[in-house]
Amino acid sequence: MTRRGRPPADPSLPVVSLVGRPNVGKSSLFNRLVGGQPALVEDMPGVTRDRRYGVCDWDGVRFRLTDTGGLDPGASGILGAMRSQTLRAVEEAAVLVLVLDVKEGITPVDEEVAQLLRRTGKPVLLAANKVDSATREPSMGDVFRLGFGQVFAVSATHGRGVGDLLDATVGALRGAASPARPIEERDQSPAEAEGGSAPIRLAFVGKPNVGKSSLVNRLLGEERVLVHDQPGTTRDPIDTPFSWQGQNFVLVDTAGLRRRRAIDTLTEAVSAKMARDQLACADVVALVIDAQDGATAEDARLANFIEESGRAALIVVNKGDLIRRAEIDRKVDVVREVIGFMAWAPVVVTSAVTGRGVGEIPQITMDVFAQWSRRVPTSGLNKNFEEILARRPPPAGPGGRYVRLYYITQAQTRPPSFFVSANYPAAVGLPYRRYLANRLRDIYGFEGSPLRLVLRAHQGKKPLRKAG
Repeated sequence: MTRRGRPPADPSLPVVSLVGRPNVGKSSLFNRLVGGQPALVEDMPGVTRDRRYGVCDWDGVRFRLTDTGGLDPGASGILGAMRSQTLRAVEEAAVLVLVLDVKEGITPVDEEVAQLLRRTGKPVLLAANKVDSATREPSMGDVFRLGFGQVFAVSATHGRGVGDLLDATVGALRGAASPARPIEERDQSPAEAEGGSAPIRLAFVGKPNVGKSSLVNRLLGEERVLVHDQPGTTRDPIDTPFSWQGQNFVLVDTAGLRRRRAIDTLTEAVSAKMARDQLACADVVALVIDAQDGATAEDARLANFIEESGRAALIVVNKGDLIRRAEIDRKVDVVREVIGFMAWAPVVVTSAVTGRGVGEIPQITMDVFAQWSRRVPTSGLNKNFEEILARRPPPAGPGGRYVRLYYITQAQTRPPSFFVSANYPAAVGLPYRRYLANRLRDIYGFEGSPLRLVLRAHQGKKPLRKAG
């Protein structure tokens, strides 16, 4: 059966694109074919706006499936921008699946889309969707006049007819110029097969309309993600493979996050949840801030969420081309002030329009990922820890209790986490814990990475005595 795969790290897999006018059920069919519900589905035209990929395995063949926005050749505005994204999906596909809604019948837009696909010269399969039972099959007669031969009656909601559609898709792939690769060859990604490391997953998060999609597109050098001046353009998180100086990345463009009370639609609520879920899957998070607005309380809330997630991070102050150079340093200072608790994160000023500073993002991402993954030898760690304690011993606890810290060990990486053995952990307050963390950063760096410090009761502790 089909199943949902990981993000398409192997671009050599052939592509099958689902195409059709808005609201014919492409995302529902995509979800049915790849398994699970990775795409947003709502009864509203234009919910899917970018190309979204999944992986299908069927009859010994593995291929990438693309969910596209609605294709309306005569549309303008954001629907017109969606059209350009869909046309890119048509260009890269080996096989095209034209999805139609039999409940509504064939419309003039369907006919225009069919003519466009016919001109590509690529194999085109017709999926007549919403045929939930045999009683609805007579309504398919109108579909045959599009002149593509066999029509597949399917129900994305119930799964009816999906197997026949997949059989035909695999048959078309086997006859296409770019053959599908057998499942047996899919065990390793190209990087792993060559002995390389796994890709770094970089997620761009921020408020709506701060330029996350534009930054992704600038890094990729193409309009991979839909960009429009209407806030909330991105709905689904979009995963895109990217390589820079031998390092593989997966760039994740997420929906803009707003305060919960400002979310007023089901789609936006689901988009926000999907964006938050991406933090748990990311290695590095880029918090994107609008340079014109500067850092706001909402940005600070998002930064706190990132810090709590334990991900490595950098702060991207975007739209630097819209402010005077003399003001840039002041804007960065404001960011540092508003998000002071994340002072460990490097800041880069960018302009997705001019490209200024965008080229620094991959290198900074690699640097903070290395710090996030860093492990410190225990022997040197305890020697430095003794010097830290000698410089400023822990204060006495409540009631004058004598507080002693015995040793420190790094428990894990990603994020770097340290256990400190103490005779009275509860007596070590936040200011002194912050002092310890800051001194560890002075010695070892950990730039771009949160640092966890956990005090635990010493197992062989002696009876507590008064300080002094």
